[in-house]
Amino acid sequence: MLYQLKHKLHRMHHRERFDLLDILLLNQSLNKAQLRIQQHQALSAIINHSYNNTRYYHDKFQNIITDGDSLNIDALPILNKNEVVQHMDEMVTDGIDRKTLCIGNTGGSTGKPVSFYYDQHKHELMRAGMCRSYMWSGWKPGQKILNFWGAGQDIRHGNSLLNKYRDSIAAEKTIAAHEYTEAQLYDWALQIRTYRPVLLQGYASILAELARFIIANNIQMPTSIIGIYSTAEVLYDWQRKLMEQAFHCKVFNQYGSREIPNIACECKHGNQHIFTDMVYLESKNIDGEDRLITTSLTNKLMPMIRYDIGDTGKLKDGDCACGSPFPMMEMGMCRSNDLIKTSSGKFIHPSYFNRLLYGMTDIRQYQYIQNDLNKITLNIVSPTPLGQENETSIRESIHRDIGKNILLEINYVEEIRRSVSGKHRFVISQIIHP
Repeated sequence: MLYQLKHKLHRMHHRERFDLLDILLLNQSLNKAQLRIQQHQALSAIINHSYNNTRYYHDKFQNIITDGDSLNIDALPILNKNEVVQHMDEMVTDGIDRKTLCIGNTGGSTGKPVSFYYDQHKHELMRAGMCRSYMWSGWKPGQKILNFWGAGQDIRHGNSLLNKYRDSIAAEKTIAAHEYTEAQLYDWALQIRTYRPVLLQGYASILAELARFIIANNIQMPTSIIGIYSTAEVLYDWQRKLMEQAFHCKVFNQYGSREIPNIACECKHGNQHIFTDMVYLESKNIDGEDRLITTSLTNKLMPMIRYDIGDTGKLKDGDCACGSPFPMMEMGMCRSNDLIKTSSGKFIHPSYFNRLLYGMTDIRQYQYIQNDLNKITLNIVSPTPLGQENETSIRESIHRDIGKNILLEINYVEEIRRSVSGKHRFVISQIIHP
C-alpha cells in the first residue's frame, strides 16, 4: 500500500526515531515485574549520572548519596520550576557545548515559564514515544495524521519542495490553529474531508470548538478517522463528548510536557497508563494536593529528577482490560489554570470557577482573570449573553464561597487570545504568589 512505501522513505530519513520506536514496542511486551526491574535500574542510572556529571545535582545530592547506598528516592529533594529557571546551565551534563544544543520553552501555563536545553536525540525519542501512543488506537506508521496546533514555534514555515516532500512521506500535516473564525472552522472541516486523515491531534479546546461547528452545521466527517489525540490542555468530559459525536471515534487523552514528554496516555478502555520505561512518576501530598512528581529516565543531557510539574493526580492500582503492563494513574487538575488567592490568604482551586458555568452550553470560550485580590474579570465568547439570572447566580456563588468584597466584572468579547504557547487557559491570576 502507498502508506507503507511512504513509511519506508520516512524511516530512512529518521532511522534513530524508528529504531527507538522498535525498542519502546518491545518494552510494552514485558510483564509488570520485568518493567519494574527495568525502571528501577534506569532510575538508579539517571540519578548516579546526574550526581557524577552535573554541577547542580552533585551539589544538591552530595550529603544524600554515597557510594554503596541503596536507592532511596524519597531522600532526594523535589525540583521546582524556579530552580530550573535559576540553574538551567548547571543542570546540563559536564563537557557538553551549549552552542550545539537547542533551547525549548514552556508556555508558562502554571504562571512560571521554564526554558530547557534539548538535542536531536531527545526530539527523536519524543516522536518515537508519540508514535507508540498513536498505535494504541490502531494507527500504523505511515498512515495520515492531521495536527491542530496552537504553538507557532512548532510549525514549520515555508512552502519549499523539500518541506512538501517531508510532509508527504511523513503522512502528517499541521494546521496553525492559534486563532480562528467561523469561516476558518469551515475551511478546517473541508480540509479534513479532503485529506482524510486516520488520526486527529491537537489542543482539546480547539478540537472541541471544531467539533461543535461540525455538529451545528451537520458536516459529515470521513470514516477514515479512527482516533483523536487530545494533548497539552485539560480534556473535559463535555469536550470529549463533542469530539466523539462529531468524528464518531474514540478520544485518547495524552499526558506530558515540553520538559518531560510521553508521561502517560489513555488506552481504548479509558485508563491512563504511565510509560514507566520513560519516566518514574510519584504522587505526593503537598499542601493538601496530590502533586505529580516526575523523573525523566531518558534525559541524560539535562536531567529532571523529582520535578514538580505543576499537576495533580494519583497512581492507580489494578489491571486494565487492554492488557498493557504499564501501571495506571488518575489525572487531577493540570497546567491550564492558576490558583486564585483571596484577601484572607486562601487559595481557590480553578476547577471551582469552571463549575460555575456548568450547563451554559452557548458559551464557546471563557476565561477568568484575577486582576487583584478583590477583583475578577470573566471574559466570555458567546452568541448570546448569559442573562441577568445567570450573572446574578455566578456573583452570589462567588460572594458566598470566596468573599463578599470580590467584584466580578463580566465582559462579552469576540475572542480570547491564547498564551504564547498556543494554549487556552481558563483561569489566570495576575497576583504574584510568594
